[in-house]
Amino acid sequence: MNKRSHSIAFWAAVAVFLVAVLSMTQIVRNEYPFFAGYVILQFIALAVAWSILGGYAGYVNFGTNAFFGVGVYTAVALFKATGAPLVVQIAAAAVVGMTLGFGVGLLTLRMRGIFFSIATIALAIIIETFVMNWRFVGGAAGIQIQRPPVMAPFDSYVKMLFFVQAVLAVIAVAIARYIQNSRIGRGLQALRDDELAAECTGVPTLRLKLVACMTSGALISAAGAPAAMYLQYADPSSAFNLSYSVSALAMALIGGTAHWIGPVLGAILLGSTQQLLAVTISSEVNVLVLGIMLVLFVVGAPKGIIGLLRPRYRLRAGGKP
Repeated sequence: MNKRSHSIAFWAAVAVFLVAVLSMTQIVRNEYPFFAGYVILQFIALAVAWSILGGYAGYVNFGTNAFFGVGVYTAVALFKATGAPLVVQIAAAAVVGMTLGFGVGLLTLRMRGIFFSIATIALAIIIETFVMNWRFVGGAAGIQIQRPPVMAPFDSYVKMLFFVQAVLAVIAVAIARYIQNSRIGRGLQALRDDELAAECTGVPTLRLKLVACMTSGALISAAGAPAAMYLQYADPSSAFNLSYSVSALAMALIGGTAHWIGPVLGAILLGSTQQLLAVTISSEVNVLVLGIMLVLFVVGAPKGIIGLLRPRYRLRAGGKP
């Protein structure tokens, strides 16, 4: 198949997926699948967004929870101040996340290795401390959110959020796929393999890292924006929970970062497992299962699920079989 055929097949699959999601909201009456599905789709968006910087560029980001929390509180502040609709909240969160990514990139992307990772952890602590002292959004005590009336054709807000998160996941995947197949992706791969050599051959490494950081930040913040409406509550300890960083990293690594579909597979596998465990056993064992699966894949399949599938399906790093 040529490049055009692959593109057509991808967008056809996207259209089928969104139609199926929309149809599901009109047919299924039990709301639990939408609660669980929202979380899995959120994980897909987070894992794919993390992979743009952590996988393509090789800069391990432990600050996913910082961008996620910024998305949550951008939406909360905007809704409380103006009553803005959800679409506007998401767009504003993406802009704020992109701006934050640009600022963080300028300050930290000249650092390498563990120093960059430590800086992203510090970022989350600083922003969480600021939000804890911001009384307008409830401070450390948190804030209750009153959902506005649901929009047609949905009959419940949870179903609408499920569809919205599906769209956000599709956008994240489409952007990651485009970057991987573009000159940006090839440049990020070069700097990941050997940054000094890439600089010597004329690759604009700092510019590419800024693009990756801004794109990743925008997508993570956008994915976090609907969370307050989903829970009808927001507080700093949950919005900036370190589990978002751990989950995004683990799902991307378990799925494999060499191909855009890797984080999707990792998020579906781990997200579905965690939701099943939360119903059958306890949500407390989720972290244990996450750790065990991460160790097993790091030891037994360091290239993730994609590494296991590649010999059979001839998946290339360029995003095409």
